[in-house]
Amino acid sequence: MVQGGQSLGRQTRLIFYLGFSFRTMAQHNLFAALRAAFPSDLDGTAVETDTGLLYSWRDLDRATAMVANLLQSLDLPAGSRIAAHTEKSVEAMVLYLATLRAGYVYLPLNTAYQSAEVEYFVGNAEPAVVVCASRNFGWVSKIAFKAGTQYVFTLDEDRTGSLLDRAAQQIDVHTVAPRQDDDLAAIVYTSGTTGRSKGAMLSHGNLRSNAEVLKDYWGWQKGDVLIHALPIFHVHGLFVAIHGALLNGSKMVWMGKFEPRAVLAHMAQATVFMGVPTLYVRLLAEPGLTAEATRTMRLFIAGSAPLLLETFKEWTARTGHTILERYGMSETVMLTSNPYTADARFEYQSERRGATVGFPLPGVSLRVAGEGDAPLAEGEIGGIQVRGPNVFAGYWRMPEKTAEEFTADGFFRTGDVGKVDARGYVHIVGRSKDLIISGGYNVYPAEIEGYINELPGVAESALVGVPHPDFGEVGVAVVIAKPGADPQASAIMAALKQQLANFKIPKHCVVVAELPRNAMGKVQKNLLRAQYQALFS
Repeated sequence: MVQGGQSLGRQTRLIFYLGFSFRTMAQHNLFAALRAAFPSDLDGTAVETDTGLLYSWRDLDRATAMVANLLQSLDLPAGSRIAAHTEKSVEAMVLYLATLRAGYVYLPLNTAYQSAEVEYFVGNAEPAVVVCASRNFGWVSKIAFKAGTQYVFTLDEDRTGSLLDRAAQQIDVHTVAPRQDDDLAAIVYTSGTTGRSKGAMLSHGNLRSNAEVLKDYWGWQKGDVLIHALPIFHVHGLFVAIHGALLNGSKMVWMGKFEPRAVLAHMAQATVFMGVPTLYVRLLAEPGLTAEATRTMRLFIAGSAPLLLETFKEWTARTGHTILERYGMSETVMLTSNPYTADARFEYQSERRGATVGFPLPGVSLRVAGEGDAPLAEGEIGGIQVRGPNVFAGYWRMPEKTAEEFTADGFFRTGDVGKVDARGYVHIVGRSKDLIISGGYNVYPAEIEGYINELPGVAESALVGVPHPDFGEVGVAVVIAKPGADPQASAIMAALKQQLANFKIPKHCVVVAELPRNAMGKVQKNLLRAQYQALFS
């Protein structure tokens, strides 16, 4: 075990300001901790968008108050879920923060999700409020009202929508709802290898404790500026990046979508960048990526998927910066990290090492276990198990699944396979049996196979991950036909595109006569991976 801008604030200037201690009024509410870290000068810039809009800290305070007041005016039951199927925008972030502030539970949904997926999430979580893009209101509202949702609002990336129209009628002061550490703050859905999505329940204490640890561990400094180029529907962009900046009172350069040249242009005014490996690969393809271009940067952080050692080394050669790789999950937020700086107490643990995810964060216990959850010795490969204040309480409405994933002594079985070397560095050497991580997104084959198997003429399918130069890993669908049927690969791909998010769509599909099986009749996916290993090389 190892332990150019126009300011929105000028449009509706605050008439009066209620100055009280947010941590005192709502000591355990995550929003209270974030709000307490706002700079004393509330008129300074908190967010600058890639379109030139400027949001002050006062703007964030007032906007979250107004949306929180709107939510509370709806007289929702305690613990109500607020689902967001919205494009990335500062207002979408405000919705998240306002949900925390009002004491409700935030449910982020990838905007790439299509009707079948949204129907499951809404049906399972039963949100009291759903917020979606105007263009999707017709089909999303139909699903939501059928599931018993009381209110459906719209919110678009151009700062329009019924949510903002209604919130504009509310007052701009709000007392933060008192919450305890164990109170639910968010539900993040993460599909399982059984094909059934699971809602990881994260509490105010889970999220706040992790953010506070990372603030110290990653050396956040006064004057830091974060380039936020990640989506905000998953842990990396929504929690790690936003919490990190807000808890440090740091300005964010807000990018609606990742664009390599735009990121490079913004580095001259920034110090911190967080990205998935795919973003680093695309930045390396830009001739403008040089040591000079990154001279003001302090820290580059990578995660959500394995970072190739080749990418790690090339980045250092091109920029003079060493990427800090870390490891986390939807169920735990961040678990481990390479060191930010050398620690004189632990000189043998002072470097950022490629192909590792560093050490367990302070407060996190990590062990590698074998059969019967028995801890393994140094260097032995086994299942990674963790325990700590950042680890979730369980899966939404799935007590049996929750019980399966925790050991008798309270460790969470991550499903990842790895080892701890002699210096204490954690290495991830494998993942849950079938998991594919494509461009930083988790793709679970059982879910995709379920959709393929329902298509006309399909008898069975197998989805395997193979290496890809851009996405790191992509899916290849191998399909066998029903007797007398002749399903076409192109038709299968077209049908999937109507039902699933684009990142889940296989990059290649092939129809074959049979699938390789063992003596028990189980499909031997290792043979399929080997067969298609070089498809994109």
